[in-house]
Amino acid sequence: MSHPSFVLSAHLAAFIIGMGGSTGAWGGDLDRLSITDLQRRLAAIDSELGGLAKMSLNSGVGPIGYRSMNYSEAEHLEWVHVDLKREALIDEVVLVPALWRDSDAGFVSDAFPFSLKILAGTAGDSKGAVVAEFLDTAQLLPRIAPLVVPTGGIRASWVRIETNQLSRRAFDGKYIFQLAEILVFADQENLALRSPVSISRNAGESPGWSPAFLVDGIMPYVMNSGRGNPSVAFISEIGIGDRPSIEIDLQREHPISGIRLHAVDQSATVPQVYPGDYALPRHFRIEGAADAGFNSARLLMEASPASIYEFGPIMEWNFREQSCRYLRLIALEPFLLQESGRHGTRIGYAEIEVFADGRNVAVGKIASAAFSPASPERHFGSLTDGHNLYGRILPARQFLGELARRHELETARPLVLAELSAKNARARTVLNWMFWLAALLAGGIALILFYNHFRARRQETNIRERIAANLHDELGANLHAIGLLGDLAKDAVDSREELVDTLDRIRSLTERTGSAARNCAHMVLAKGVCEDLVAELRSDSRRLLADLEHSITLGGEEILPRLPRRKRIDLYLFHKEALINIIRHSGATAATTRLVASPNEILLTIFDNGCGIADGPPSSLKRRARLLGADLTVETSEAGGTRIVLKLKSRKFGIFK
Repeated sequence: MSHPSFVLSAHLAAFIIGMGGSTGAWGGDLDRLSITDLQRRLAAIDSELGGLAKMSLNSGVGPIGYRSMNYSEAEHLEWVHVDLKREALIDEVVLVPALWRDSDAGFVSDAFPFSLKILAGTAGDSKGAVVAEFLDTAQLLPRIAPLVVPTGGIRASWVRIETNQLSRRAFDGKYIFQLAEILVFADQENLALRSPVSISRNAGESPGWSPAFLVDGIMPYVMNSGRGNPSVAFISEIGIGDRPSIEIDLQREHPISGIRLHAVDQSATVPQVYPGDYALPRHFRIEGAADAGFNSARLLMEASPASIYEFGPIMEWNFREQSCRYLRLIALEPFLLQESGRHGTRIGYAEIEVFADGRNVAVGKIASAAFSPASPERHFGSLTDGHNLYGRILPARQFLGELARRHELETARPLVLAELSAKNARARTVLNWMFWLAALLAGGIALILFYNHFRARRQETNIRERIAANLHDELGANLHAIGLLGDLAKDAVDSREELVDTLDRIRSLTERTGSAARNCAHMVLAKGVCEDLVAELRSDSRRLLADLEHSITLGGEEILPRLPRRKRIDLYLFHKEALINIIRHSGATAATTRLVASPNEILLTIFDNGCGIADGPPSSLKRRARLLGADLTVETSEAGGTRIVLKLKSRKFGIFK
C-alpha cells in the first residue's frame, strides 16, 4: 500500500534529486540551502518550465465528467469501476479533476475526494490490489492539473477508484465525488478510452455529467505544447455535397489501431466565436484500404455524436488493429452551415492523427479531397503537419505528464522564491548591521584619534603651564635673591671681604638656580617625586617656614596615596607656592596648614596672620588650582591675615585611582 507522500514523490523526487536536494515534502530542504543553491534551483525550475506544455483550458459547452450522488455528510463509500478493453501491463493511472471557476482563486478542482484509493485487478480477481492510496488529498490541492499515478507495470483488466471521504462541491456545499476523466496507460495507449464504466449507485444523468464522460477522452485542457510553430486548422469551402470525404496516404501499410480528431481552433477566443462542433460531421465513418481506389476498403470505426456533449477539443477512438495504407474519412451527415448569406455543407479539422503501435503515422503524409479549402491558409497540409494553433501536438500521455510536472514545479517555485527572498532579506539585514558596525567602528576610531589628539594637545598645554609654574615657583625667588645680592655687592665695593662673601653667595645661588632650571621641566614626569606626599608637605613647611611659627595638621592620610601621581605633585606644588607667597608678601609671623582627605573630596586650608590680600588670589595660585581642576578661595579674615582654601572634589574626572 502506498501512502500519499510516496505516490506524490514519484514525480517530485526527480525534481528534488535533480536539484541536489532530498526527497520529501515540497521544498522541505530549502532551509538548508545557500542563497547560491536557491538561485540555481530557481533557475532550473524556470528553465524546465519553459520547455513544458502550458495549461490552457477549454471554453464553450461540452462534457464535464462524472459526479456521484450528493450527501450532507462526508463519510460515504463511492466508487467508479472501469473495465479495460483487454488485460495488459498498465504503467499509469491519470485522474483529471472536475474544474470550477472560483471568484477569488480562479479555476480550481471541484469536489476532488478527500481520500482516494486506486485498485487494479484481472478478470478472475474481483478484489484486486491497491496500487495507490491517498489518505489525505489536501497535500495535492489546490490543482487543476491532472494527477499522474505510476502503477509499476501491474497486470490488470480493470481499474477502480474508491473513496469513503467525500469533499464539498463549490456549487451548494454538498458532499460529492467528481472527476472529469480517467485514463489508464499501457505504454502510449489509453486502455480506458470509451471502455464500460460502472458506478457504486446511480445518481441520475444530467447535461455534461455521465459515467461515460469519464472515459470519452475529452478533457478540459486544450493541447498547448508551448513549442513549435502554430498552424491554423483546415476548413473546406462551403457546399461540398452530402457525403464529402478526406483521404490520407500513409505511403505504406501500418497496423492501424486508433485515431484522434482535433476540432477546429478550439478556444482560440473567450468566448468562442463558434460552438465546439463547428465544421464537424454529425455522422462519419473511417475506412482503411491497401489500394488507393479503396476496392478493399474495411470499416475501421463509425461514430454519430448525438449532442454537443460528445464533441471536444480532441476526440479519440481505439479500434481493432487492421493493416492498411490508405485512410478515408466519410462524412455521412456533414456539418451544415446556416449563417446570414451563407448556407451549405462544410468539414474541418485542426489535425487528424492515425495511430499504429502507439505513434502517429499520419504526420507529414498527404491528405486530399474532391473539394477545395476555404482559403489558402486553410490548406490540406494542416491536417497532417503535427501542429495546431498553439504549436506542436504531443502524445496524450506526454502532454498530461507535462501538465502534472508543471503543477509540481509551479507549486515548488513560490516556496523556493519565498525562501530565497527571506535569505536575501536576512543577508541584507546582516549587511546593514555590518555597514553600521563598520561605520560605528570608523566613527569610534576617528573619535579615539580626535580624543588622543585633543588629549595630547591638552597634555602639552598642561606641561607648558606646569613648566611655567615650576619656573616661576622654583626660580622666581632665587632670581629675586640674586638681584638683592647684586645690590649688596655694589655697596660692598670698598670692602673686599664683604664683596667676596656676597659674590660667593651669588655663585652658590646661581648654581642652585641652574640646577633647578634643568630639573623643573622634568619634575612632572620624574619618578619618585611625591611618593610620600605627607612627608613632602611636612618637609616644605619646616624648611620654608623655619623663621615663622607654624603648624601642619593632616587628616585622612591613608587616602592621599590613592591620588594619581600628577595630582599629588600639583597639590604639593600648590602648597609650596602658597607658603612662598606667605614668606614674600604677607609679613606674617605665624602660619597654619590643614589638609583633610576623604573619599569625596580633598580640602587644603592655609592660614597666616599677615597683611592680607586686597587684589584677589595671586595668578600663580590660580594657575596651580586650574591645573588641579580644583576650586580656589582666597580671602582676608576680619582679624587680619589670609585664608587660602583649595577644594578638590572626586567628581572632577575621578581624582582617585
